[in-house]
Amino acid sequence: MHAQYFFRKQSILALFCLFMSASSLANVNPVILVLGDSLSAEYGLPRGTGWVGYLETKLKNDRNPWTVFNASISGETTSGGLARLPRLLEQKNPGIVMIELGANDALRGLPLADTAGNLRQMIQMSKKSGAKVVLFGMQIPPNYGQNYTTSFKTLYVSLAKEESIKLIPFFLEGVATKSELFQADRIHPNEAAQKILFQNVWEALSPYRDYLKIIPRH
Repeated sequence: MHAQYFFRKQSILALFCLFMSASSLANVNPVILVLGDSLSAEYGLPRGTGWVGYLETKLKNDRNPWTVFNASISGETTSGGLARLPRLLEQKNPGIVMIELGANDALRGLPLADTAGNLRQMIQMSKKSGAKVVLFGMQIPPNYGQNYTTSFKTLYVSLAKEESIKLIPFFLEGVATKSELFQADRIHPNEAAQKILFQNVWEALSPYRDYLKIIPRH
């Protein structure tokens, strides 16, 4: 008796969650918007060989209705991403927004408060549009100073927690410490590293797998 009640309750809850996911997609398109810098813009790589290409192939092979729009630009900063995002949200009306920005801010030594503020605005703007958000955590070498390095790393964790969004703790996990996975500049991951980066992203998307199976109705 109690077991039947429990499973019935669980089934109702599952249906409710599915309904809420479908409802949340009512006003968005089955598009994943990637807003990043050179790490997502295939800098120094043959076209179509970056991690975004792996994501597109995965969705296609799974016969998934979702598509990917890569709006990444090499050298992009959080201020540049923030300036471009409103138009991208209006044009693409994405269901998921992936934000991979901040590394160039750090390389230029920009104030962390500005970086955090820009990322927060992008997150809130995306959420307000109806999209789910995935934030890519970034890290920088310790030669920038221990305080700056630590604060830069933790700002992503704090933002994800405060805004209740999905965080990839460190986008370059499995790549950053392996010199053979970088191009000659020692900054940009090479073609061999892209599958690892894709796996980091795909794992982060696991909470949205059911969401990705829903086709919005217009």
